Amino acid sequence: MTISLPATAVALFVVLAALCLLVVPSAGFYLPGVAPNDFEKKDHLPVKVNKLTSIKTQLPYSFYSLPFCKPDTIVDSAENLGEVLRGDRIENSPYVFEMRVPQMCQIVCKISVGEKEGKGLKEKIEDEYRVNMILDNLPLVVPIQRVDQEGAYFYQHGFHVGAKGQYSGSKDEKYFIHNHLSFTVKYHRDAQRDVSRIVAFEVKPYSVKHEYGQWNDKKTHLTTCDPHAKRIITSSDSPQEVEVGKDIVFTYDVDFKESDIKWASRWDSYLLMTDDQIHWFSIVNSLMIVLFLSGMVAMIMLRTLYRDISKYNQLETQEEAQEETGWKLVHGDVFRPPANSDWLCVYVGTGVQFFGMMLVTMVFAVLGFLSPSNRGGLMTAMLLLWVFMGLLAGYSSSRLYKLFKGSEWKNIALRTAFTFPGSVFTVFFFLNILIWGQKSSGAVPFTTMFALVLLWFGISVPLVFVGSYLGFKKPAIEDPVKTNKIPRQVPEQAWYMNSIFSILIGGILPFGAVFIELFFILTSIWLHQFYYIFGFLFLVFLILIVTCAEISIVLCYFQLCSEDYLWWWRSYLTSGSSALYLFLYATFYFFTKLEITKFVSAILYFGYMLIASYAFFALTGTIGFYACLMFTRLIYSSVKIE
Repeated sequence: MTISLPATAVALFVVLAALCLLVVPSAGFYLPGVAPNDFEKKDHLPVKVNKLTSIKTQLPYSFYSLPFCKPDTIVDSAENLGEVLRGDRIENSPYVFEMRVPQMCQIVCKISVGEKEGKGLKEKIEDEYRVNMILDNLPLVVPIQRVDQEGAYFYQHGFHVGAKGQYSGSKDEKYFIHNHLSFTVKYHRDAQRDVSRIVAFEVKPYSVKHEYGQWNDKKTHLTTCDPHAKRIITSSDSPQEVEVGKDIVFTYDVDFKESDIKWASRWDSYLLMTDDQIHWFSIVNSLMIVLFLSGMVAMIMLRTLYRDISKYNQLETQEEAQEETGWKLVHGDVFRPPANSDWLCVYVGTGVQFFGMMLVTMVFAVLGFLSPSNRGGLMTAMLLLWVFMGLLAGYSSSRLYKLFKGSEWKNIALRTAFTFPGSVFTVFFFLNILIWGQKSSGAVPFTTMFALVLLWFGISVPLVFVGSYLGFKKPAIEDPVKTNKIPRQVPEQAWYMNSIFSILIGGILPFGAVFIELFFILTSIWLHQFYYIFGFLFLVFLILIVTCAEISIVLCYFQLCSEDYLWWWRSYLTSGSSALYLFLYATFYFFTKLEITKFVSAILYFGYMLIASYAFFALTGTIGFYACLMFTRLIYSSVKIE
């Protein structure tokens, strides 16, 4: 008799998926639902401003929270749910270009620095805040020369509000503001139709103490920036200090350069990672190690189980059958419902909900539907998918509950609908109060909070109940062996089979499969970089499924061989313990890679990482549980039980 493990098939699928993903060309493509804008010469190009961001505080602020130049009327752009949750506040600005019409030394406005304005500017410069702008849906970037490659650049998102420095011969530290912006708009021109498409939006910020005669709004003649006298700003040799009672003049240049980059490929430079070689090598290395381990584990399990089952089936025809040993000895107790079985059903349902959300999100992301050009699209999609996956959560929790001979399916549905979302919403609401207390634009407005509650109570909860009803209505799953009325005593276990020890050991391999990719994900979130290597992320997700399944099966097999039949909760916690390592790694990342100094910012970081770890626990635990459930049903249905 032979045994076929599901993990082996999944491992083969991972290899095939890896080959498919690696041969897909990375050329530019048109994103579904996104159409290019064609501009003729002298067409107006309105520049929009977005939030101010800092990797030191992680608290976004509105652009106009600082004393920058304002248009006559500030108009907010329509934002989706994901953008609001990210803290995006997209508004119009006084910067207006004309297509392919260069401008030099354009005066935007002059502001007077009061006590409040000076304090705000100095605080934002101290915390290294960056200004974010948008032109034709492209974010503003600062090109920075790479030291390892000549002629190559990486792009910093947004420019710093200002910088700290000292005058020569002085030790006093001063604050200088970037008040002159030298924009470069690159475009791809269609010679036949004489229209252009914007393919890059770059800036070089300068701090310049402008000098002028008599101020006359925008007609003022600047002596420090005069294109007619060939005085063009190329450095910050005479910087503009932030001083109370002094004036600051904001100016800009804009230059247009024709580019060979096509519109479909304009995001390629934004998505290019600075350490791509390390990234690809690490991912491939991790893939090969995990696949090798998976293959070894699968082979060991196949050979061992084949020998055990053959031995047990032969013993049934002999007198030695009375002396059962190993995992067959506990056949009368292995499917006995565990303690707190209702909570196990709830967490399994939650894990299925997460698994469905992650799988569909990954597929859409790999196909290119969730591009960074669609700001907030990823978060919006994940939220909506989570809501609609409530149907699967209710179905799976009630099916398992019926397996445990339960009858109160409405109680299980209620807990499934409220346990995880309720705890996450409580933490999120607390963090939102902290953000609101800091007067940050990252605070979710009341209307958005109401929309989230409406999605939860209006769609997710009813779907959970519908799924629970459908799952409970189906016939109960029959156990392959009968359960004894009196539970047998579990013998004393060896130290290495201690539940806590085996659970902690079980989480290492799944975490090891994802921690390299986790570094890049944390970097993109907390260091404000784009993440768009969804092909390899999907591959890592498949590796995670395989490792969670196989480590849970192996430890479950050892547990049953030592005559311990209490495997239900341990199978969930074995792979779910990888969430503990995820949170510990997030703590390590906080102290080694981030420069967060504010207490509120630290609470935000650990609060959000706690939510992420909780979700990871539900996801990995459910994968391990279902793998063990299939494994135990398979082996006990393969032997003859008298």
